[in-house]
Amino acid sequence: MSNTQSDSELNQSCKHLLSEFAPKELELYSSKWNVENVIPDDIKSQITSISSENSNSQLRFVLAFLNIVSLLKQQKRTGWLNFGIDDCESISDHMYRMAIISKLLKTNFLNSKCVEISIVHDLAESLVGDLTPSDPISKKEKHYRELSTIIYLTEKLIKPYHEKASVEFLNLWLEYENQSSIEGKIVKSIDKFEMIIQAFEYEKRYKGKLNLEQFFTAINAIQVEEVRDMADELIKERNEFWLAYK
Repeated sequence: MSNTQSDSELNQSCKHLLSEFAPKELELYSSKWNVENVIPDDIKSQITSISSENSNSQLRFVLAFLNIVSLLKQQKRTGWLNFGIDDCESISDHMYRMAIISKLLKTNFLNSKCVEISIVHDLAESLVGDLTPSDPISKKEKHYRELSTIIYLTEKLIKPYHEKASVEFLNLWLEYENQSSIEGKIVKSIDKFEMIIQAFEYEKRYKGKLNLEQFFTAINAIQVEEVRDMADELIKERNEFWLAYK
């Protein structure tokens, strides 16, 4: 049973894209990490069983992609787990509220594109996981893994069904990762804002027994005025909350 795109062809395609989109510091970088090694066995079997002789093979690739996307609903955000918050948000929870915030903003820019970037920017974490600065993984390695994953997802699973969408997914991810567009920069601010909203919600849940102060330093990375106004108001509300526990 052969796939519509052979493994050798896919590997060459991915290598080409890695060399094209990777920053200069990754040009000579090598990693033993392989995206196919971290795909859950059931989904991997689903992918490898797809035959080019099957007239519905393109749809099967899409189904496999959607199964990988579902992993974002299962994976909890590492930062909260590290603080002992077991019943915490998933990666997809985080991206969903980011998309809602993107749609709410009145700033003059492409809201729709910010929504799209919001729902794509952490897509690679479906297989890479939610790596944090406290993990023993360098920034270079983290970027390599995420770039390799987004290329695999777009080239292997999306492209056979919808080539235009595969290009759009990759470009949206790159705009955020490389901060190469105004929308990518806006979504970066939204990402930080959504995190501090969530941090305050957990502080309220634990009724003052959990102080997540270190997460609120992210407010300094919020560069969009409208988002910063929202964040500043949230800080005022948080200060009022903590006064009750002094």
